[in-house]
Amino acid sequence: MKFGSLFSGIGGLDLGLERAGMTCVWQSEIEPYACRVLAKHWPHIPNLGDICGIDWTRVDRVDLVVGGYPCQPFSYAGVRRGEDDPRHLWPMFADCLRVVRPRYALMENVTGHLSLGFGSVLADLAALGYDAQWDCVPAAAVGAPHLRDRLFVIATRRSVVANSNDEGQGQRRSQPQRWQEPWHGRQVMADTGHERLEELRVSACGDESRQPASGPNETKRSEGRRWPPEPELGRVAHGIPRRMDRLRGLGNAVVPQVAEHLGNIIMGMEQNNDIEK
Repeated sequence: MKFGSLFSGIGGLDLGLERAGMTCVWQSEIEPYACRVLAKHWPHIPNLGDICGIDWTRVDRVDLVVGGYPCQPFSYAGVRRGEDDPRHLWPMFADCLRVVRPRYALMENVTGHLSLGFGSVLADLAALGYDAQWDCVPAAAVGAPHLRDRLFVIATRRSVVANSNDEGQGQRRSQPQRWQEPWHGRQVMADTGHERLEELRVSACGDESRQPASGPNETKRSEGRRWPPEPELGRVAHGIPRRMDRLRGLGNAVVPQVAEHLGNIIMGMEQNNDIEK
C-alpha cells in the first residue's frame, strides 16, 4: 500500500506506517528544521512543499493520504478560534482527497477538535464520498510513559466499502476500537500560551503553593507540580544540539508506535476487502 504524507513534520506518522508495511510516495512540509529531518531519513521521497500551492492533478496517485493538519485552531492550550483561525488548513487536506481520491485517509489532531470544528470535517468527508470512524488514542496505549491523547480518524472511500459488502446490506461501518484507560477523565494539556498555568497551579497546590521552596510546605508544593523535580539542567534535553527545534518537532509529531498500530488496522481492512471481492 502506497501513501502520501501531508503536514509531515519530522515523519512520526510516516515512520509508523512504514513499519506497518506501507510505502511513502511523497511528503509535504515547509518548516525548515522538519524538512531537513525528512531529507535525511527519506532522501529519495519528494517533498511537495506548501500544501496551499500543490497541483494535485500532477501528483502520483496513492492508496492512502495521511496527515495531522494544524491543531492550533482547536487546542485547549490556545484561544480556539476554530475555522476562523488562519492556521485552519483542513480545507487543503479536503482538496487533496477530492482530486487524488485515495481509498483511505488517516487524519490526526488534538482531542479538543471533537468539540470544535470536527462536525465540519465529517460533513466534508461525507460529501467527498468517505465514511469515517474515529477514536482518541493515547501514547500510553502502546506502552509510552505518558498520555499524549490524540484524535485519529480513518476514512474509507464509499466505493471501497460498497464493493466489499454483500448485496443489499448497504454500507458497512466497522466499530472503532476503544481503550479502557484508567486515566480516563484526567485533564492533561499543553500550556503554550501560559493562559491556564496560574489556574492549574492554584487549583493543584492551593495558597500554600506560594510558600517558600523550603520548609514544611515543600512536600505539598512538590505534589502539586505538573512535573517531578529535576536538577537545574534545562529539563531532560540539556546540551543537545538544536534542542528547541528538536523539542518542537517531537511536540508536533505522532508517536510512531501509534501510527504503526493504525497502519495495521488499515492494512487489515484492505486485506478483508480483497478477500470479500
